[in-house]
Amino acid sequence: MAQRFSFLVAGRVAKPQSTTFPLMSADHRRSVLFLLVAALFWSFAGVLIKYLGTTWTGLAVSGGRGLIAGIFLLLTNRGLRFHLSGAQIVGAICYAGCTVLFCIATTLTSAANAILLQYTAPIWVALLGTWFIGERATRADWITIAIALGGMALFFRDGLSLGHLAGDTLGLLSGISFAAMTLALRRQKDGSAVESIILGNFLAFAIGLPWILRSPMLPAEGWAALLALGAVQLGVSYWLYARAIRHVSALEGVLIPVAEPILNPVWVLLFVHEKPSGWALAGGTIVLSVVTLRAIAAVRGRTAAPIS
Repeated sequence: MAQRFSFLVAGRVAKPQSTTFPLMSADHRRSVLFLLVAALFWSFAGVLIKYLGTTWTGLAVSGGRGLIAGIFLLLTNRGLRFHLSGAQIVGAICYAGCTVLFCIATTLTSAANAILLQYTAPIWVALLGTWFIGERATRADWITIAIALGGMALFFRDGLSLGHLAGDTLGLLSGISFAAMTLALRRQKDGSAVESIILGNFLAFAIGLPWILRSPMLPAEGWAALLALGAVQLGVSYWLYARAIRHVSALEGVLIPVAEPILNPVWVLLFVHEKPSGWALAGGTIVLSVVTLRAIAAVRGRTAAPIS
């Protein structure tokens, strides 16, 4: 009887859910690395958009980089299937919403407000993940979210401002769109999520096209910056992200890349020589530390809730 009881207990421990990530999964480890590299490439947006912003508006830049990213992803992915399912369409719309709303928000409020509000995305994923895709946030996840947002608030303390209701609202909507996009991509984990990203890029191009047509011709350096934005900052990063989201939870998909808004001003510091304050250094240290710990926990085989 004791042996039978031990066997049953062992069976429960070994297989609590049929769809959890296996311990030390190679795909999971690689996907966490993909998320970190994607965040690194995303972080180049600040310095490149800052350079292009002297010639083109934010919406023009968003549309131009969307076209380049869409073409890049079409050329670097095989066996694409544009079946236009609900999840594929929602993912595309939310992707376009995330990128376009953020560009508009940065013109109506401070850059610090916009990026901080966009990265409320982990909160929305934690709240909605169970409902939409059956992934439940743990207590450790909520603690990580709270620490990360606290560190970001310190990092952007000197840049935060009040009285920009329209821009702040759009920044918040960008964060909700980021969360919804991640949930929609995660729902396609058994297929391919990159089609949603391609469609979203072309949708962002269509939205920005009127501003592109009214913009002056870019110099050669400007075209190089726009090409880098589309092919690397969006193209390569979302090539990695589309593959990573198949093997990580939706919450990991938005929480691990939280390093991106901290790295963004680092490149501005190096290339534009805008020096961060002591508060910014303290907040950046907190965010990078908690993201590193979260990534280590993920690599060590932390299980994710099943997909229903």
